[in-house]
Amino acid sequence: MALLLEGERARALEITTMVQMLAEGFLTSLQIFALTLVGALPLGMVVAFLRGSRCAVVRAITRVYISVMRGTPLMLQMFAIYFMPYYVFGIQLTQDSKWQATIVAFIINYAAYFAEIYRSGLQSIPRGQYEAAEVLGYSKPQTFCYIALPQLIKRIMPAIGNEVITLVKDTSLAFAIGVGEMFSTAKALVASQVSMVPFGIAAAIYWVFNFIVEVALGRIEKMLAYYHD
Repeated sequence: MALLLEGERARALEITTMVQMLAEGFLTSLQIFALTLVGALPLGMVVAFLRGSRCAVVRAITRVYISVMRGTPLMLQMFAIYFMPYYVFGIQLTQDSKWQATIVAFIINYAAYFAEIYRSGLQSIPRGQYEAAEVLGYSKPQTFCYIALPQLIKRIMPAIGNEVITLVKDTSLAFAIGVGEMFSTAKALVASQVSMVPFGIAAAIYWVFNFIVEVALGRIEKMLAYYHD
């Protein structure tokens, strides 16, 4: 009986240690998640405006950028950004290079997706509203800030929410270039413990965080609703 209790205690301690290690890895995943949103959301708006530029060259370059970002794997983009300084410019890679390449790759990749979401939202606003604002004497910045932007945010929230949830899961791709986020920690634990339990714990952490994100996005959508029950 004593041996059984001792074994259960050791197992509980082992699981607690795994949870702590995975939680530390998840902090890195959260950093990737937060920095990507901070960088990609505003950059996506800039790209959306460039996509609708009156200059044909600017429009063409922007379309190529969006096509490449959406048409190639994010993992491949990370490798390209990570190794390009060395192979193209002869710059020596450091441990920080992995982190920098990860953040840059995530931002420029998700900015392309956000740009198309913004563009579709802007196109859904009736042209008559812009014309009415012009008649009332609104400048273009005022029209965008006070008329277009509130409607844009409401209309694109479901699509933005889908991308945000996908981003949570995509942070696991950072392991490909050696960034120690939660998935890479889980893989190391599975190999050392010869057990699938770390993967199960990691999946639970991802799911719980995604659930929190879903709830937060749902509340934001209700706040932006035109009519309340």
